[in-house]
Amino acid sequence: MNSSKNKPKKKRTRIKTKIFVPLLFVTAILILTYIFPRQSSFKYTFSEGRPWQYGLLTAPFDFPIYKPANQLKAEQDSILEYYEPYFEVNDDVEINSLANFDTDVNLNTRLSELSPEYKLYIRKSLNEVYKTGIMRSDDYDRIQKSKTGALRLRKGNIAESRDIESFYTIRSAYEKVLNNTPEGIYDSVLKSANINEYIQENIIYDASFSEKARLEFIQQVDISRGMVQQGQRIIDQGEIVDSRTYNILSSLKQVSDERSGGASKSTWKLIGQFVLILFMLSSFYLYLLYFRPHEWRNRMHVIFMLLLIVLFVGLTALTVHLDLFNVYIIPFTIVTILIRTFIDSRTALFASLITIILSSLMVQFPFEFIVLQISATMVSIFMLKELSERSQLIRSSFFILFTYSFVYLGLVMYQEGNVAEANWVMLIYFLINFILIMFSYSLIYLVEKSFGFISGVTLVELSNINKPLLKELSEKTPGTFQHSLQVSNLAVAAAIKLGANASLIRTGALYHDIGKMVNPAFFTENQAPGMNPHEGLPFEESARIIINHVKDGVKIAQKNNIPQQIIDFIETHHATSMPKYFYNSWKNANPGKEANEDNFRYPGPNPFTKEGAIMMMADSVEAASRSLPLYNEETIRQLVDKIIDAQLNEGYFKSAPITFRDVQTVKNVFVDKLMTIYHTRIAYPELVKS
Repeated sequence: MNSSKNKPKKKRTRIKTKIFVPLLFVTAILILTYIFPRQSSFKYTFSEGRPWQYGLLTAPFDFPIYKPANQLKAEQDSILEYYEPYFEVNDDVEINSLANFDTDVNLNTRLSELSPEYKLYIRKSLNEVYKTGIMRSDDYDRIQKSKTGALRLRKGNIAESRDIESFYTIRSAYEKVLNNTPEGIYDSVLKSANINEYIQENIIYDASFSEKARLEFIQQVDISRGMVQQGQRIIDQGEIVDSRTYNILSSLKQVSDERSGGASKSTWKLIGQFVLILFMLSSFYLYLLYFRPHEWRNRMHVIFMLLLIVLFVGLTALTVHLDLFNVYIIPFTIVTILIRTFIDSRTALFASLITIILSSLMVQFPFEFIVLQISATMVSIFMLKELSERSQLIRSSFFILFTYSFVYLGLVMYQEGNVAEANWVMLIYFLINFILIMFSYSLIYLVEKSFGFISGVTLVELSNINKPLLKELSEKTPGTFQHSLQVSNLAVAAAIKLGANASLIRTGALYHDIGKMVNPAFFTENQAPGMNPHEGLPFEESARIIINHVKDGVKIAQKNNIPQQIIDFIETHHATSMPKYFYNSWKNANPGKEANEDNFRYPGPNPFTKEGAIMMMADSVEAASRSLPLYNEETIRQLVDKIIDAQLNEGYFKSAPITFRDVQTVKNVFVDKLMTIYHTRIAYPELVKS
């Protein structure tokens, strides 16, 4: 009944996914196109001390040989030692200060009580220091320490050079007023007048004019040293790029960038980048659509994979654009490790190739980059065939470090013919990369919490029977615990045969009946002989107690932070079936009446994964097999066929990606395993006493 309700819901979700997933890819394509650095028209990559990898290069046009940045800066710094900053006189400061003094002489008793000689001296002294000029102490100290020890004082359009010693600071102006008093004027009286209130800076730094003059000053330094004529030979293949040639190539690259700055060419470059990114991500989209449809329908998996690709390609673009650090520090194999951990090896390889190829379009020496990164990617996949222990990540990190170093030295010997030509700093970059990869275990935990994924390591930890929840299950419900172990064995054997996730189904089987801990005595496997608490209870009440072990199990799992993938097994292991014992008993006790099936039906939902379907079959078969009066291949096969065929007929597996061939395989596995479990033991002979 409920299975039919699931069908429209699934259809609506599929329609939304057909819009949502392509929209994600379009968004990723636009983001990558936006962050992709705009490549120059200079199509060569080169490095000082390395051989030229291309053919003969001649100058395509006349261009200057620009001085290296460090040399140009040194020459500019040298000439700037003779630069004098510009200041201007703010006459309003003097006018306002003297006006304030004159006002206070009439209104402030502190000044009005002074004798006329003091008032006249103070005003005259203030006028003198303002005429000389007062400036900020830090400006004064900075110019005093300069090579010229002078500044340019600008008045209108005229600027004259003045020695810094000819100016006052606020402190020296105040001391000048106090220390140069004529006879009869006492500095103690002057101090009580608070003269410092009327002394302010009137020589102000002119920032805009100074900066303009500074730029004109450093323009006296020639930015180039010589010219290269069109057609002139620059370098040929195999020649080492020395410092002089490097400078010429850098100048040619700079001029080429300037000459190719037209809007039309930039537009074509942008279109080219968009086409390349579109092709790469479209290939990944089609791979998921045709070869991994389950992953294509999983929105969180698609978001996760695209986020990794955009993040690492974006980090590469940022590194190349801002020249932050060497690109080999970026741990590209983390893309492989994370996708391999949560999805599968082929998808991890495909996503890593997309990331590497897009990143190679931005780096120097793309051939070396691709060879090194693909080698490390393949090794990381080989080493993480089945991630179930922390030590595997640590071991794979060492193998990745070895691969980087080994392949790099191989490339050097292939290209240079001598291992001595290797750039040993690269090994330091690889070591930093190795350290970052070591943190991938922490990333796995963060991804699990952020995206709701579950890794093999987590499954192994959860399936440890010494975990508190499983230990409690074994103590409170020993019969249920044994049942869970047997179901786990059956389900794992079938999962391995079908290529399903055996680790996931093993863990799900161990937890699927934890809800029985709430009322353990109401389940037959936990009842002592002669004890049946259902006796005297209405059939509806007994059914409710039995059915509630699913809801109780979900609550217990959520309280103990069990991942949703395991909770799915708790919810689906009975699907929307009925506890037939109580339903049939009610029908027999109430002939001719219609039962309210909602009182006798599990809440579901029906299994929607291959692992969930296997789990439901294993649970039902294992429970029913305990009631067989005779164990042989015929009786066991009849039981298995009867139970699983009934589940098929009820439509419990319609939402699960499982075929009739898969179901038949599961049946055969169950028969073989049950034959092994219930095999007949030989009778040991009694010792005959003589």
